[in-house]
Amino acid sequence: MTSKNLWTRAWIVPLMLILASVGCAKKTPAPSPAPPVTQAPEPTPPPPAPAPTETAPTQTLIGSGDFQPAFFDLDSYTLREDARAALDRNAKLLRDNPTVNVTIEGHCDERGTVEYNQSLGERRAQAARDYLVAAGIADSRLQVVSYGKDRPFATGHDEASWQQNRRAHFTVR
Repeated sequence: MTSKNLWTRAWIVPLMLILASVGCAKKTPAPSPAPPVTQAPEPTPPPPAPAPTETAPTQTLIGSGDFQPAFFDLDSYTLREDARAALDRNAKLLRDNPTVNVTIEGHCDERGTVEYNQSLGERRAQAARDYLVAAGIADSRLQVVSYGKDRPFATGHDEASWQQNRRAHFTVR
C-alpha cells in the first residue's frame, strides 16, 4: 500500500461514518400540513322581491239600481223639477264612473194606443238623454229605447200605479 492510498483510506472511513450517521439520524417528522380550509358556501341571496304591480284604483261597481228614474206627468215628456233632481244625481254618478254606459228606457202608463205610448216613451227617454248631455255626459255613453206601455213598473190600474209607470228608467249596459 502506498502512502497515498493509506491517506485516502484514512479520511474516507471517517467520511463514511459521518455520512452513515447523518443518513441514519432520526428524522423528525415534518409538521403535518394544515388541514385544508373548507370555505362555507356563500349564502345565496334571497330572491328579489316581486315588483309592485300597478293596480287600477278600486272603483265602486254600480248597477242599474243606483240610478234614479225620472217621472213624468200624463201625456208629457217635459222634465219636472223632481225629474231634473233625479237626472242631476244620475249625471254625477256617470261623471264619477266614466266607464259606465247606460240605456235610458222610456215608459208610459197603460192608457193610450200602442203607437202613441211607443212615441211618448221615446220622447221621454230622449228628454232625459238631452238633459244628461247638457250636463256634460258624452252622448256615446247613453242609449235610448222606448218600451211604451209594455213593461210597467207597477201593475195596478190606478193613478198611483200609472204615475210610477210614466218614467225614464236607467239600466247599466
